[in-house]
Amino acid sequence: MSTTTDKACPLRFDISGMHCAACSSRIERVVGRMEGVEKISVNLAAASAEVWPGDGQDSDLQQRIMERVASLGFSAAPAADDDAARQFEEGKARAAADIQARLRRLLPMVAFAVPLLVISMGHMLGLPLPQALDPHLSPRAFMLAQLVLTLPVVWLGRHFYVDGIKALLRKAPAMDSLVAVGTGAAFLFSLGNTLLGLAGSEPMTRAMNLYYESCAVLLTMIEFGQYLEAVAKRRAGDAMGALMSLTPETALRLNPDDAAAAPEETPLAQVRVGDHLLLRPGGRVPVDGTVLTGKSAVDLSLLTGESIPVPIGPGDKLAAGSVNGEGSLTFVADAVGGNTRLARIIRLVREAQGSKAPIARLADRVSFYFVPAVMVIALVAALAWLVFSSEPITTPLTIFVAVLVMACPCAMGLATPMSIMVGTGRGAQLGVLIKNGAALEQAGHISVLAVDKTGTLTTGKPVLTGVTLLDAPEGMDENTLLGMAASLEARSEHPLALAIVGAARERNLASLPVDDVQVAPGMGISGRVKLDGVDYGLAAGNRTFMTERGLVVSEEAQQKLALLAEAGQTPLLLALEKNGSTSLAGILALADALRPESASVVAALRGMGVRVVMLTGDNERTAKAVAALAGVEEIAAGLLPADKAAYVRRMQDEGHVVGMVGDGINDAPALAAANVGMAVGTGVDVSAEAGDIVLMRDGMEAVLTALALSRATMRNIRQNLFWAFGYNVLGLPVAAGLLHAFGGPMLSPMLAGTAMALSSVSVVTNALRLRFFKIMR
Repeated sequence: MSTTTDKACPLRFDISGMHCAACSSRIERVVGRMEGVEKISVNLAAASAEVWPGDGQDSDLQQRIMERVASLGFSAAPAADDDAARQFEEGKARAAADIQARLRRLLPMVAFAVPLLVISMGHMLGLPLPQALDPHLSPRAFMLAQLVLTLPVVWLGRHFYVDGIKALLRKAPAMDSLVAVGTGAAFLFSLGNTLLGLAGSEPMTRAMNLYYESCAVLLTMIEFGQYLEAVAKRRAGDAMGALMSLTPETALRLNPDDAAAAPEETPLAQVRVGDHLLLRPGGRVPVDGTVLTGKSAVDLSLLTGESIPVPIGPGDKLAAGSVNGEGSLTFVADAVGGNTRLARIIRLVREAQGSKAPIARLADRVSFYFVPAVMVIALVAALAWLVFSSEPITTPLTIFVAVLVMACPCAMGLATPMSIMVGTGRGAQLGVLIKNGAALEQAGHISVLAVDKTGTLTTGKPVLTGVTLLDAPEGMDENTLLGMAASLEARSEHPLALAIVGAARERNLASLPVDDVQVAPGMGISGRVKLDGVDYGLAAGNRTFMTERGLVVSEEAQQKLALLAEAGQTPLLLALEKNGSTSLAGILALADALRPESASVVAALRGMGVRVVMLTGDNERTAKAVAALAGVEEIAAGLLPADKAAYVRRMQDEGHVVGMVGDGINDAPALAAANVGMAVGTGVDVSAEAGDIVLMRDGMEAVLTALALSRATMRNIRQNLFWAFGYNVLGLPVAAGLLHAFGGPMLSPMLAGTAMALSSVSVVTNALRLRFFKIMR
């Protein structure tokens, strides 16, 4: 079912101090068991948490949650929902500061680790060492040099030990715990040998059994991997940053009481609803508003992904973030600050990026038990080599360190949220607003797509499709008859009347004098029209309207009406009266035009294995005509809103994952009933309440983009999970000495640590590929 609503609004927190999936899983389990908490979702990639309170929760729940999180070694602060832009900028600044702090640690660590690696391993690679550092000639100097180079690296990487040991003491080990225990064991073993060697106990033998380089280089490589991961994670927010940058910092405010006064450049925070603003050519719209004067074309591409500018004139709506064309506009502010449509989009994207997809549950469960299990595996493997083999003690130590640093729950924890962050952000750029991770996952599994007819497959606006002359006066052509009808229909607000007036305007037909207008609701309109000095009586309406006026519909006209009905078009009969004689002059054919892309989109959906069904409240004859044009093979006509919802549930009972595409108003019951509800909107009219996915681009192509993006994101997540799990499944046995047991090589702890660091980077980098996903057409 639709997942857009919950019975209570969640409490949102910014979480700091998380380093791996074990951290986020620990917070979820502990806070999730608190009294008053119904559900919790912690997002490692977004460093955030959402907590859904239970019924009758106490007023201090937020404070109790922050205290409980603090007791676990992390910190939680309420997320600011009022200003998404400010929160994003603050988060961006924190991320930049974190990256700089890591870089300041990393550079000196590299400066010490590289010479340490040369001194400790150089003689094995044939690199000459000075006699003062040669382990065979000066073993004590060799040991002291390594110790001196290792201590600064350990100090710079002390956060691994502080956080890791604290987590161990809380009986909630995390990735830092593995690093601390593994590198700490290598350091302490080496330090012990150094002290014994300096004291005179076999100094040359002790010098050849040091693991300082394993400790220092491991810490350096892990710090380097986390630096790369932090940089890549910040890049994952590029889509959100692009949305944030759409709003200018100032607006040009006008004085409506003084037309001659120059516009005043005003900070955006000081603009109020009702202010009159000037938008210059090429300027970006600062707030939502309604055009007062001027004509232009507005580029909505960064909001909707639609590259074709939209014509704008007096009375049309403007959306903050769109770009003005070559015309100058004045407009009145309708919504400002956090109430603009762009701000609502940003809030929804931010919430979606912090949500979880159901597929993440597996990684969460594994991550919670992963670190303790790895510590047990490392200990058991080391003891097994110590007890059951004749290897020197350095072998069990090497295996113990390698197993600990090889394992990394970070990759598993980042596999899902990173893909969701990038995928939902990219979707917003392409005009597909996905409101949560569950909808993103479900959309890729849709097997039946129910599509509303009016406004979805069709434009939702009737247009004139043809003019047929019947018993018209001699010399009268179809343009003349259309001009007369349009002059009369201009007095009506009926959608069909507007279509006729619009068609006449497109043909540049002049308006004629009209009087004595009478309207018969639901049937037609009549009046007197003057053409070339001749006074005509004109009636336009349906067949019943004509019959009531005593007009006989000829057999030729009946045949034409039947053909129009078969084609799903609406006929409007025109009767002309001149000098007391009335005749059926012609028929205007109108239809709700099929969107130009609907047929190709339906064909593409079928190619993706999706069964398309058209649901409509229209009559079956019209529905069949539209379905035939669109290539839809299944229809259900004459449905009320409740009937559409019932149809969706019936498909679900048959085992289908059902998506529903509608306009978000009369289709609301069906949208809510569907597994994934997709509400059709535009960049200027985005419904934040209708559906799990809002299609901001006008047209059916956005449906293709939504489904393809979902499938691409889920494929990306599965790739991430495969490599994250596969890395550990293959790597841990090798680190435990499986190859060495059969005469093969042992895995160096340095290689293990490097692989561990790069595993998280590979997951984040793979997720970033979604930034290049293209609009489906």
